[in-house]
Amino acid sequence: MRRISTGSPFETALGYSRAVVKGPWCFVSGTTGYDYAAMEMPEGAADQARNAFATIFATLDKAGFNPADIVRVQYTVIDPALVEEIAPVLGEAMKDALPAATMVVAGLIRPEMKVEIEVTAFRE
Repeated sequence: MRRISTGSPFETALGYSRAVVKGPWCFVSGTTGYDYAAMEMPEGAADQARNAFATIFATLDKAGFNPADIVRVQYTVIDPALVEEIAPVLGEAMKDALPAATMVVAGLIRPEMKVEIEVTAFRE
């Protein structure tokens, strides 16, 4: 088993890894839209989703996986009204994977967070 970190302060503070690789599986933790280098969050939900996917894809790459290896995705949004704004970003990011998907409406741990994305990837 291999654990991958992006250096996010949340990983240390909350005691988790950005991803865990076990055999042909890669489990990527829920990822929000922070630019972790600057610890800044864009205001718009679409930009947050783009940043989340950038972090997820970089993590998958570090683990030896590709975005097309994603078999499951869970989106958490704080308001159903955001779906229209983020839908084009989700569709573009997942166009090669077409994974099983779930979208949940729930609160997130910081008020600036509008979207969180979690994926599972499988490599044959």
